[in-house]
Amino acid sequence: MAKVRHSRFDCSPGCSVEAAISLIDGKWKCVVLFHLLGGTMRFNEIRRYVAGVSQRTLTNQLRELEDDGLIERKVYAQVPPKVEYTISPLGRSLEPILVALKAWGDDNIGRFGKPEAAKAA
Repeated sequence: MAKVRHSRFDCSPGCSVEAAISLIDGKWKCVVLFHLLGGTMRFNEIRRYVAGVSQRTLTNQLRELEDDGLIERKVYAQVPPKVEYTISPLGRSLEPILVALKAWGDDNIGRFGKPEAAKAA
């Protein structure tokens, strides 16, 4: 079932928080945005960085991020097709939030259990 997106906000005290969260509420959206802070990436590069996401889910999340103006998608007219994703200026404005989330995660990941790969590092 399709997710209802961007309903009208009633401007109650939490309205701006609700509006902001509605843009990044997908499981992988913040992770994708975080990796795009490092520069332009192609679909398979993003998929390598975001382990565990299915192709369909990643495609949907990228479409939603593009529709919301947080990323830009550039298609090159060639065979095979080449598509690149770049964080937009609006998406770049989320950088302090994404960096803060990463720092909080780094400080608290032990509370929730580290993935096996991270334990070995």
